[in-house]
Amino acid sequence: MKKKQQHPGGGADPWPHGAPLGGAPPGLGSWKRWVSQLPFLRLSLRDYGFCMATLLVFCLGSLFYQLSGGPPRFLLDLRQYLGNSTYLDDHGPPPSKVLPFPSQVVYNRVGKCGSRTVVLLLRILSEKHGFNLVTSDIHNKTRLTKNEQMELIKNISTAEQPYLFTRHVHFLNFSRFGGDQPVYINIIRDPVNRFLSNYFFRRFGDWRGEQNHMIRTPSMRQEERYLDINECILENYPECSNPRLFYIIPYFCGQHPRCREPGEWALERAKLNVNENFLLVGILEELEDVLLLLERFLPHYFKGVLSIYKDPEHRKLGNMTVTVRKTVPSPEAVQILYQRMRYEYEFYHYVKEQFHLLKRKFGLKSQVSQPPLRPQFFIPSPLETEEPIGDEEQDDEKWLEDIYKR
Repeated sequence: MKKKQQHPGGGADPWPHGAPLGGAPPGLGSWKRWVSQLPFLRLSLRDYGFCMATLLVFCLGSLFYQLSGGPPRFLLDLRQYLGNSTYLDDHGPPPSKVLPFPSQVVYNRVGKCGSRTVVLLLRILSEKHGFNLVTSDIHNKTRLTKNEQMELIKNISTAEQPYLFTRHVHFLNFSRFGGDQPVYINIIRDPVNRFLSNYFFRRFGDWRGEQNHMIRTPSMRQEERYLDINECILENYPECSNPRLFYIIPYFCGQHPRCREPGEWALERAKLNVNENFLLVGILEELEDVLLLLERFLPHYFKGVLSIYKDPEHRKLGNMTVTVRKTVPSPEAVQILYQRMRYEYEFYHYVKEQFHLLKRKFGLKSQVSQPPLRPQFFIPSPLETEEPIGDEEQDDEKWLEDIYKR
C-alpha cells in the first residue's frame, strides 16, 4: 500500500493531488510566509482592531437607523423640499415640500428697496395666518451702540412667537449677546436706482401727495431742494459722495464701525453674513419671483402673498409710493456715480447671482446676462420705499395704517 505523503510539520499533506497552480507553501505551518507575499493582507494588530471597531460602529449605526424608522425627519424634509429625495415613505404620505417652520424671522429692510409694499403685504398676511408682526416706532436709527443692540435684541427675542420683526436697522448678531439667531430676509435693488429714488423722494415726495416731502424734510433749504442732480454729483456734494453712497452693504455687514467704511473688509463680511444668516436676499427688479420664493421658504408667513400682491386694489396702493419728478443724470455723472459705488455694485451682482441660482433650483427662469459696463437705470417698478433721513422724526407706518383701514 502506498503511504500518504507527509509534510515537514507532520500529518497528512493538505494538497494530496498536487500543489495549487503557482505553487504553495509546503505546509500550514508556513502560512505567515505565504500571507506575507500578499501586500494587501499584511495587517498589524492595530489595523485589525481598527477594522473591527469600524464594523462595530457600522452595525450599531445600522441598528439605530432601523429602530428609529430611518433617517432623521429633518433630513427627509430637507431632501424632499429640495427635490432630491429618493425616500419612499411606507407609513404615510411623503412630507410636504416645506422647510421646518422657523418661529423667529427678521426683515431688516433696506431703505428705498420696496419695503413699504412688503410691510403692507405683511400686515395683511399676519391677520390671515396669525403670526405676530412686530414693528418699531424708531425709523431713523440704523446704527446702534452696544447697549442699544442688547436692548433691541432682548425686546425682539421676548416677542410672542411666531413673530416677524421689521425695521430699518443694520444686521444684528443675536448670538453675540447670547440670543438665538433668527432667520433673516431682505431685498435690495440696483444701487444707483436706489440712490436716485431717494434723492428725489426727499425733495419731492411720491404720488401720495407732494406735501409729504415738506413734512419729512422741513429744514431743507430751497436751493438744496432744487439742486440739480448733475451738479450734486459732479461737484462732489456730501449727499452724492461717500460715505453717504455706501448704503446697502452696512445692512448686511452689521454694527461694527468698519462696516460703514467703503472697502473690501465690509464687502466680504456682508457676503459672509448673507451666506450664513440670511434665508433669502431678493432683488426688487424681480419682486414677483422674490415673493414666490418667500412663499416656498416661509409658507407659514407668506402663503398666498403673490395673489394678494397681484390684486388690482393692492397694486393701485403700491403705485402711490412711486417717487415723482425723477430725472436721469448725464452720462458723465452716471459714470462718476458708478465708480463711487463700485463696492455696492460688487455686492449687488453677488446677491443677484445667488438669487438666480435659487430661482433655477426651483424652476424659475431668469434673464441671466453678464454685468453691464455701467448700471441700468430706472427699471420700471411700482414699488418704492423711503430710507431713514438723518435724525429727523418720521412716522413710517402711519400711512400704511391709513391705507389698511380703507
